[in-house]
Amino acid sequence: MGFLPVTREDMAAQGIEQLDFVYVIGDAYVDHPSFGYAVISRVLQAHGYSVGIISQPDWREENSIAILGRPRLAFLVSGGNMDSMVNHYYVSGRRRPNDAYTPGGEPYHRPDHAVVVYGNLIRRVYRDVPVILGGIEASLRRMAHYDYWSDSFKRSVLLDSQADLISYGMGEKSIVEIADALNSGIAVQDITFIAGTVYKTRQIENVYDGEALPSYEAMKADRARYAESFWIQYCNTDPCTDRTLTEEYPDGVYVVQNPPSAPLTTQEMDDIYELPYMRTYHPSYEEKGGVPAIAEVKFSLVSSRGCFGGCNFCALTFHQGRIVQVRSHDSIVREAERMTHDPAFKGYIHDVGGPTANFRHPSCAKQLRQGVCRDRQCLFPEPCPNLTVDHSDYLTLLRRLRALPGVKKVFVRSGIRFDYLMADRDDTFFRELVEYHVSGQLKVAPEHISDAVLNRLGKPKKEVYDRFVRKYDRINEQLGKKQFLVPYLISSHPGSTLKEAVELAEYVRDLGYMPEQVQDFYPTPSTLSTVMYYTGIDPRDGKPVYVCRDPHEKAMQRALIQYRDPKNYDLVREALLKSGRGDLIGFDSKCLIRPRKMAADRKKMQNEGNPAYRSGRGKTKKRTIRNVHKKK
Repeated sequence: MGFLPVTREDMAAQGIEQLDFVYVIGDAYVDHPSFGYAVISRVLQAHGYSVGIISQPDWREENSIAILGRPRLAFLVSGGNMDSMVNHYYVSGRRRPNDAYTPGGEPYHRPDHAVVVYGNLIRRVYRDVPVILGGIEASLRRMAHYDYWSDSFKRSVLLDSQADLISYGMGEKSIVEIADALNSGIAVQDITFIAGTVYKTRQIENVYDGEALPSYEAMKADRARYAESFWIQYCNTDPCTDRTLTEEYPDGVYVVQNPPSAPLTTQEMDDIYELPYMRTYHPSYEEKGGVPAIAEVKFSLVSSRGCFGGCNFCALTFHQGRIVQVRSHDSIVREAERMTHDPAFKGYIHDVGGPTANFRHPSCAKQLRQGVCRDRQCLFPEPCPNLTVDHSDYLTLLRRLRALPGVKKVFVRSGIRFDYLMADRDDTFFRELVEYHVSGQLKVAPEHISDAVLNRLGKPKKEVYDRFVRKYDRINEQLGKKQFLVPYLISSHPGSTLKEAVELAEYVRDLGYMPEQVQDFYPTPSTLSTVMYYTGIDPRDGKPVYVCRDPHEKAMQRALIQYRDPKNYDLVREALLKSGRGDLIGFDSKCLIRPRKMAADRKKMQNEGNPAYRSGRGKTKKRTIRNVHKKK
C-alpha cells in the first residue's frame, strides 16, 4: 500500500485531490504501530478516509502548514510519541543534545509545547478548519495542569492551542466517531457527545450529569484545590463508571471532559495492529541515517495496553486506563513470523509486552462488568483479594514465539511487575522467564527502598522486593545461570528527605555495585507524583508531603545513589554531614566514602553528630586518622 502522502506529488500519485485529514506531527514520520499517529492514520484510512502527514513543520513559517493544502474535514495535531518538553529537556532544565524521533537524531526540529504552537500556526492560516488534538502531550494536558518547565499552572491545551477538540487516551474509537460526525455535516462545535473527547463550551446548562471541578482561577489561587481536582480526575479514568467533568475558566468558558472510550476487544486490537503499516521510517530520511527511535521497536511485539499497576509517578493510568486489553496469540505470532522474513532480523525478538509485560488480562472478573474500583488499587499497598494472578496465558504466548523457525531468543524487556509475579503461587512462569527470556540482566523497578517513600510512589514495600531478589537468585542458581538484576531507582521523589536518600545509598552499598539506572524525579504532566511536587499534598489523603525542590539537594540525593563515582564525592560528603550521618565517612566496610581534608572533617563530624565522637571515641579516631595520613 505504501506510505501515506507527505507531498502534493504523493497525493497525485495516489489519486487524491483533497485530503480528508492533514495530520501535523512533532516526530519524523515512522509508519509503525508503536507510533500513535501512525495508528490513528491507518485506522482512519481503514474507515475510508484519506490522511496526509506534515512532519515537523517549521513553526516559524506559516507556509509550512499549507504544503498539503486545506483538508476537507480537519487538521489533526500530535506533539509526537513523547511530550515535547520531556523530549527537549533533562529534569535539570538542560537541553537534550539529540532527539531519537528526528532523522539522524538531530535536536531542535520541533517547538516547545508543540501542540499549542502547531494549533496556533494552523489557526493563523486556516481560521475555519476544525483542529483536533491527540497524542500523549494533548492527552496529559487536557485539563488545567502544572507545567514543570515554566513552573506555572497552565490552562487546558484545548484553550491555549485554539483547537476545537481533544481526542484523549488511546483514540482509535473516538477519532472514527469524530470523522464520521464531521463527514455527516455536524459542525465541530456541536460534537459534544463522543466518549474519549474534551471540548469547550459557554453553554454549561447543556452538559448532562456533569461533575464540576474546582475552577481554574480557584486552583491557581489555592494549590490544595488542584490536588482535589486531580484526584477527582484520577478516579474518573474508567469508561463504566465515569462522569462528565467540567472545568470553569474566566469569561464563562468551560472545558468539558467526556468519559473515556470503551476498552478495545481482542478482535479490535488485532485489527488495529494488522493494518498495512510499512513498519519503518519514511525513505526520505535515509540520507540522514534514518530515525533512531525505530531501533527500539522494530523487532519488538506489543501484546497489551492499559495497566492496573497504579504507580504514582506514571501517567499510564491517566492515559490508557487501568483495564488491560490484549491482542490474540495468533495475531502476535503472525507479526513475529513477518519479522523473521526481514533481512535485518538476526533471530532476536527484543520484547513482548506493553506498559507492564506480565499483565495479559484484566485484574479481576468484575472490571469489564462494573468498572475498576474507585476506592482501592489492584496491587497497592498489597494485592487485592479479588486480584486474578495468572501468568499461564503470557507463558503460552512466549512458548509459541520461541518455537518459531528463525527465532533464536525472545526477550522480555518492557518491565516485569515483580509484586504481581511474587503473588503467583505457580513458579512455572518465573522459572521460564529466568531460563529463556533474560539477556543476562533483568530490569526491574523497585524505585526506592524506604517504605515511607514507596508509599508515595505507589509501590510495594521493600520486603516484597527483597523476597523477589532472593527467589530470582535461587532460580538462577538452580538453573546454573549467572544473571543479574538491574534495579531502576528514583531520587528526590516527593516524600524523600536526605535521610531516606542515605538509606537508599546504604542499600546500594550492600548490593555491591553502583547502579547506572538512576532517575532524578521528573515532574511530568498529569501524574499523582507531579501533583505532590507542585502542591506539597498527597491527593489520595490530602496530607502534606515533603518535597525536594532545591536543585542542590536534588543533586545530593542523586549523588548518594552513585556515591562510588569520584565526581560525586563532595556532594555525598555534604549530604552525609547534613543528615547527621558522618559515621558513613571513614574506612570501615560500611562507610560510603573515605575522609578527605582530615582536620575539617574531624571538626564537622564533632559538630554534626558523628556517633564515634558522641560515644567518647574521638581521641582514638583522631589517632587513627593521623596515622593513616602519615602512611600516605
